Amino acid sequence: MKTFPIRLTPGQDLRAALETAVLDQGCRAAFVLCGIGSLSAAGLRFAGANQPERLAGDMEILTLSGTVVANGSKTSSHLHMSVSNSEGQVLGGHVAHGCIVRTTAEVLFALLPDWEFTRELDARTGYEELSVRPLLTNG
Repeated sequence: MKTFPIRLTPGQDLRAALETAVLDQGCRAAFVLCGIGSLSAAGLRFAGANQPERLAGDMEILTLSGTVVANGSKTSSHLHMSVSNSEGQVLGGHVAHGCIVRTTAEVLFALLPDWEFTRELDARTGYEELSVRPLLTNG
């Protein structure tokens, strides 16, 4: 395991930037260990919902964690986040694209260079779920 800290800057899409960061490291499997920062817009899909709820206004990222799959140019994330608004109300759910960094996002990855993550349909859940395999290397 290799740790990899990053800082995202204003205007970046949180999820897209995290997926790009893992791809740029040449890694196929990573965990977001933690993240904090602020957002000006967010998309969170709540439990059981089909579409994300769009939130606007100043928000603080209280928690951020999950997995990032990077396989070639294809990326897939399963990230959860809790945010608080300017009144201190807290919401949480699955991170969708469209979470825009307001001032900063500070994220710590655990890169797993010896592993490969993919998403495969699980007949029991009906969703593409995480599949974990050792990375096959020549030699």
